[in-house]
Amino acid sequence: MGISELRQLGAQGQEIFDGPGALDGDLVRRGVLDADSAALARMVQRHCAAPLDRILVSEGVLDRETVLAAQARLNRSRSLSDADLADLAPLDAECDPRILIKHAVLPVRDRDGKPALVCGALSELAAARSRLPEELAQARVLVTDRETVQVRLAALYREELTEAAEARVPENESCRSWGHMPRRRIALISAGLLGVALFAVVFPTLCLSLMVGWAVLTLLVSSGLKLLSFLARTAGGPVVSVTGPAGLKPPLPRVSMLVPLFRETEIAHALIARLTQLTYPKCLLDVVLVLEEEDALTRQTLAQIDLPPWIRVVVVPDGHPRTKPRAMNYALDFCEGEIVGIFDAEDAPEADQITRVARAFQAAPADVVCLQGVLDYYNSRQNWLARCFTIEYAAWFRMMLPGMARLGLAIPLGGTTLYFRRNALEELGGWDAHNVTEDADLGFRLARHGYRTDMVATATFEEANCRPWPWVKQRSRWLKGYMTTYLVHMRRPRLLYRQLGARKFWGFQAHFVSAVSQVLLAPVLWSFWLVFFGLPHPLDAAVPPVVLMGCAGLFLAFEAINMTVNVAAIFGSGHRHLIAWVATMPLYWPLACIAAYKALYELIVNPFFWDKTSHGLSLTHAPPPPRRDGRAAKGPSAHAAKLT
Repeated sequence: MGISELRQLGAQGQEIFDGPGALDGDLVRRGVLDADSAALARMVQRHCAAPLDRILVSEGVLDRETVLAAQARLNRSRSLSDADLADLAPLDAECDPRILIKHAVLPVRDRDGKPALVCGALSELAAARSRLPEELAQARVLVTDRETVQVRLAALYREELTEAAEARVPENESCRSWGHMPRRRIALISAGLLGVALFAVVFPTLCLSLMVGWAVLTLLVSSGLKLLSFLARTAGGPVVSVTGPAGLKPPLPRVSMLVPLFRETEIAHALIARLTQLTYPKCLLDVVLVLEEEDALTRQTLAQIDLPPWIRVVVVPDGHPRTKPRAMNYALDFCEGEIVGIFDAEDAPEADQITRVARAFQAAPADVVCLQGVLDYYNSRQNWLARCFTIEYAAWFRMMLPGMARLGLAIPLGGTTLYFRRNALEELGGWDAHNVTEDADLGFRLARHGYRTDMVATATFEEANCRPWPWVKQRSRWLKGYMTTYLVHMRRPRLLYRQLGARKFWGFQAHFVSAVSQVLLAPVLWSFWLVFFGLPHPLDAAVPPVVLMGCAGLFLAFEAINMTVNVAAIFGSGHRHLIAWVATMPLYWPLACIAAYKALYELIVNPFFWDKTSHGLSLTHAPPPPRRDGRAAKGPSAHAAKLT
């Protein structure tokens, strides 16, 4: 709850005024801040781990220049404009530029030739000084805003920061080495595929029998995993919902939200409108819009929007590969928060989502370093494809993932509504810039290093991809990333087994092997429909009829499990209007089969290609973020989060 909400509730700051501190005292004495606002700011600070200057600016009480001038006076220094900073020569700090970016500190030579530290966040000055050489750690302080310092540092260390974003994850846990010797890779894989094709021509029945056998085996594994996850989910109650420790709650932490954008001009205005609905205290909220350098149109669109102080833009220098994880790696050091979350451009999160996540982290054990929210779709009525996609997501996020978590398995993450403890994320090196499903990969890297992920009962609504070819392109990227993730983590299976333990290791095998095999071998499984309709099957002469009937029965049982899970998920997601469409899901999966073969082809010839998903096709179907009581949102003031 901020100052404006306190005023709406009739709080009188002067009634609780116990004397100003240094900064607000200076501002009050000079007549630029009234005592009532100063007291209310102090009241907010008791519940928020935020410096007073940030509260005053983020709440719109004072502008940044006024606060900077006061800070300079109190530190017997001076504040710098962009032009002032450009006139000062930078000094070599002999320090990782990412540390300077993180703490917003730039060593320079002042006008008198002496070293100085240009500081964009006085609250982080002590931490920054501990990482600097002694002669710089004791230098005088010059004051400016955080963004000005970071932009200057980004320009000075462009090459180093770009390289770091591309190779932040250790090479043994990354797929980036696949870019080496592409011709040799393509030649070897092509030779292998040619060998398989020749084997199929010479021994067609044996080849088909092996394919059917593997398809049936992975179907059995997939059915077992889905059924166990469903039973664990339904037996365990609702998705994890932690509201924090009982009694007096600690101050809320700072949270940074990364929002990667690439050619999103159509939905930029809608995105900003949705972000303003968030009720997390704005003095603790740091929204970073992550833009690619060559995406001039999106930058121009955002330049025309009057962004609030808690939303800012970070431009990622052009480089290879041009992927979402590389952009997030670059932007990670620009973040202020101790919790780092991710939204996609089309997301409409529940208004109180960040508050719930912050309280959940405060109550969770230290090894829980990631919280995954539920993803849902706001355009579920748009067409048949959107309806099926919504059913699929409901089953995955409301049934399968919570069930897998309760079974003690490592879970692949979704690409949005993810929240991390920043120190763990930095320890692991962020995201693999070359993996096109960096989310699923990170979920298992967290598990390999002894960390846990929990689900949290908050939803984000996004746009279902509702056109066939864009759907195939998006799904092919996901499947290519699944294949990549499996191959990367299975480089050293014994090490993976030791790190994950038996339960998580075999859960990893069951999930990835069956998921990829099922979509690649889907036509083999569909052949069992011939058995049901009494038509000849290609294996009639080689396999006893009772075996074929048994395989066909397993296929039918799998479809029944799917329908049961889908119906249960829909009833728990507010999409009961989709019940009648569950029966059409078998017609939906052939698109995934097409996507799988596209993914396999790209894995061979272009493993790092990011097939961009188009957004903004369903803006007319997008409601405002819902309240927790199910009613539509009406504006920021209607959702002030309680800080109790």
